[in-house]
Amino acid sequence: MDTLENEGMTQLVKVALPDIGDFKDVPIVEILVKPGDEVAQEAPLMVLETDKATMEVPAPEPGVVKQVHVKVGDKISQGSLIVTLEASKASKQDHRPESVSSDVSSNQQTVEPGEQAPDQSAAAVSREGQADVHAEVVVLGAGPGGYTAAFRAADLAKEVILIERYPALGGVCLNVGCIPSKALLHAAKLLTDADEARQYGIDFGKPKIDLDKLRAWKDSVVGKLTKGLTGLAKQRKVTVMQGAGKFIGPHLIEVATPDGRQTVSFEHCVIAAGSSAARIPGFPDDERIMDSTGALALAEIPKRMLILGGGIIGLEMATVYHALGTQVSVVERAGQLIPGVDADLIKPLFKRLQADYEAIWLNTSASRIEAGKKGLKVFFEGEKAPEPQWYDRVLVAVGRYPNGKLIEAESAGIEVSARGFIPVDAQMRTNVEHIFAIGDIAGEPMLAHKASHEGKIAAEVIAGHKVVFDAQAIPSVAYTDPEIAWMGLTETEAKKQGITYEKAVFPWAASGRAIAMARDEGMTKFLFDKTSRRILGAGMVGSHAGELISEAVLALEMGADMQDIALSIHPHPTLSETLLFAAELAEGTITDLYLPKKQ
Repeated sequence: MDTLENEGMTQLVKVALPDIGDFKDVPIVEILVKPGDEVAQEAPLMVLETDKATMEVPAPEPGVVKQVHVKVGDKISQGSLIVTLEASKASKQDHRPESVSSDVSSNQQTVEPGEQAPDQSAAAVSREGQADVHAEVVVLGAGPGGYTAAFRAADLAKEVILIERYPALGGVCLNVGCIPSKALLHAAKLLTDADEARQYGIDFGKPKIDLDKLRAWKDSVVGKLTKGLTGLAKQRKVTVMQGAGKFIGPHLIEVATPDGRQTVSFEHCVIAAGSSAARIPGFPDDERIMDSTGALALAEIPKRMLILGGGIIGLEMATVYHALGTQVSVVERAGQLIPGVDADLIKPLFKRLQADYEAIWLNTSASRIEAGKKGLKVFFEGEKAPEPQWYDRVLVAVGRYPNGKLIEAESAGIEVSARGFIPVDAQMRTNVEHIFAIGDIAGEPMLAHKASHEGKIAAEVIAGHKVVFDAQAIPSVAYTDPEIAWMGLTETEAKKQGITYEKAVFPWAASGRAIAMARDEGMTKFLFDKTSRRILGAGMVGSHAGELISEAVLALEMGADMQDIALSIHPHPTLSETLLFAAELAEGTITDLYLPKKQ
């Protein structure tokens, strides 16, 4: 901070915008002070808005605002002069000679004042010997669970190092999973909606697909989010280290960075190393046989494509490639698509896919693949296995396995199961007291939102908070067309466990909004306790089901019963009404359907 002395020896502090990550020309959306205002240290001066979040710029020290150098709408970057303060008496006694930038905090996350970044310039001594760098908390893996754990720990005044093997933060989910697949599914939905619009008099003609431009747009979506994460890490002073990490002791990790190997010592560690796509042994090593990462790369639009695995990942990619013009076939070893999900939720999806896809074979598997010049010859086995078929591409989507065996966790004394999972308790703690595990590596279900929740739990336990993982439900969504979403108890699980329940099912054929969208094939159902009438679980299939399931999750977490939902007024006409109608069915109060009176 520059200090200027006038005749009265007044000390003026010039406040500049600090490092806020890879953001430049950030617009000011609100100024919270004016000349003459007295501000405390960390009091917000103004609000900025990036493409990731809105951020408050706090005062670096107490004082009186002498001049505001910017106005709403101005675009500023690191080093831009924003205000001049007259330092308070307390701050005058402790003067620093250089220009100082205040810290920045996001309105989506809380940044504790006084955080300091780990000092990487000096080697730190671990409990096991000499290390290149030391931190209070090391997070291994920067997917949704990992970066959440790192950011939350930093918010709680912990010195954090975040280790990520890939150049960009976000893990599999953001870089080659959840986010790019949803971008492509959005594009696929535009294509199918345009095609179906013909039935009600709107014809856009045959679409022209620029694959390079589509791929670039998908990559830009990913880039926008990874850039945002980089900025959030810098704002919190989280040190990011790129490289593959592995344990070499209970308090030591070795990281293979692009610049060579480094050792990192820690007091606490959160393992968030995720999972990898499962492979089928014996298949040839051929680039035309892809995993989900290869499918998302959009190398080409194949004429014929086989999806091995009728689970969520396989069907989402099938949705994309079918919309782009590929003839898609699906083979699934189990007796239904998305095994484990209630059959009545699968039925509308299966009916639509049967009409759209070249073939769907259940209770069938691929026994071998022969790679030839004209394509891939696939051989099948099963009760109704077809004759060998030729395909241009094959996507192997038969599940994922945890990476517990890839990080040499045993070197730290961490228990790892035969499958690669790391057992944890309700506080996400492993059998080694100061080491935690979250996300895919800590057990099913392998879902990003579960990992994020677990990441916060682990960080708060490390900070001394008395918290545990006690979620009543973890929702799941298949982003197919139609979408399928469910949470809590399913009928499949209830029957296996011998749990008695009642259910209420509302058909979307009676939903005004669904009919107006020409997508009335869906349904919404509740499972509830016969005595207390409390919600046990919910499921739905139809357009935007993934956006609707959260209401049911909240209801379950709050201990709601059917009457609570039936008496909650929902907007009309909406798809969210279907939850209201299902609850009214349970209560016997519905008027949008006719229920004959019980004799």
